[in-house]
Amino acid sequence: MIPQADARDIVKRRASPGKLRPSSAADIQFHFASVPLFAECSRKELRLLCKTAVVEHRAAGATLVTQGQAGSNAFVILQGKCRVLRNGRRVGEIAAGGVVGELSMLNRGPRNASVIADTPLEVAILSRRDFLALLESSPSISRKLLERLAQRIQELDARALA
Repeated sequence: MIPQADARDIVKRRASPGKLRPSSAADIQFHFASVPLFAECSRKELRLLCKTAVVEHRAAGATLVTQGQAGSNAFVILQGKCRVLRNGRRVGEIAAGGVVGELSMLNRGPRNASVIADTPLEVAILSRRDFLALLESSPSISRKLLERLAQRIQELDARALA
């Protein structure tokens, strides 16, 4: 567990209007660990990911990502709930511990859905530039990420053939 006093060293925060209590460094690391893409990372690697993130608050009704637009950031939901819309139709919901935009962060591809805050949110934002710099400096994170992506492709392939 990361001591509370180290929170300023772990993440960068931006001013936060609203009524959400800022997440502790341990809470942020817990949410990063629940992201499938980062599930195999060690505690040290998770701390590095958390240091790369910027924590922000977003108001209810705010749009995190818009379908069809190119993306370069991923958002880990720390607090709150979002709705996922594809072609204007609600297709899902993302709550604390969920992630939005992780694939677009890797390839700058168009977003496959829009994500809108249903409640006030606290999000940890990973920029493509900072994430790629982290991958260059940490081969172990790169390897784990590639392994997880290969696993996901195999899962999707098996589902498509079923």
